[in-house]
Amino acid sequence: MDFELTRESKLFLLKTAKEAIRSKLFGTDNAMPNTPEELSFNSGCFVTLHLRKRLRGCIGNFRDDVNIIRNVAEMAVAAAFSDPRFGPVSRDEFMMCDIEISVLSPMVPAQAEDIKVGRDGIYIVNGYNRGVLLPQVATENEWNETEFLEQTCVKAGLPGQAYKDKDTKIYRFQALVFGADNLY
Repeated sequence: MDFELTRESKLFLLKTAKEAIRSKLFGTDNAMPNTPEELSFNSGCFVTLHLRKRLRGCIGNFRDDVNIIRNVAEMAVAAAFSDPRFGPVSRDEFMMCDIEISVLSPMVPAQAEDIKVGRDGIYIVNGYNRGVLLPQVATENEWNETEFLEQTCVKAGLPGQAYKDKDTKIYRFQALVFGADNLY
C-alpha cells in the first residue's frame, strides 16, 4: 500500500466501527468528536467481524465518493446486520466480536499474471457475476496466485477457471488492514 495511517487514526476508525454497531444495537447516539485531520479522504473499505476467530460478517465497497469515516461506520453496521451469510449480531455476540478494517486503494484492471499474493486483493466480473476477496484471504488460506484467482471466481458464482475467459474482467487492489491487535 502506498499510504499508512497513524495509530491514532486506526484507533479512531476502529472506535467508529464499534460505536456505529453499538448505536444500532442499543439505540444510542453515535457522536464522534475530534476527527483526525489525516482521515479527511474518501476511500472504499471493508469491515470484517470475527467471533472466536471465525468470520461473523464482512461487508464493504470500493466507493471513492464517501469519506472513510462515514464509509467505515456504514460498512460496520452492514457487516453486523446485513451480511446475507449470517443473522444480525446479537448484543452478546457484539461484546465478543473483534473488528478488522481494510482501507482500500483504487482498483486497477489486471491480468492473471499481475496478481501477487500478499499484496493484492482481487475483484472478478463476468456478466452479472461478481466476486471479491481481500488480500489477506489468500495469505490466511496459504493459497498461491492460481488458487486465489480460482477461489475469487468461485465466490463470484463462476467456475474456478473462469478467470481465463476473455469475457472475465480482473481487477486488483491493495488494502491497509488493521484490527485492535495490529495497530502498528
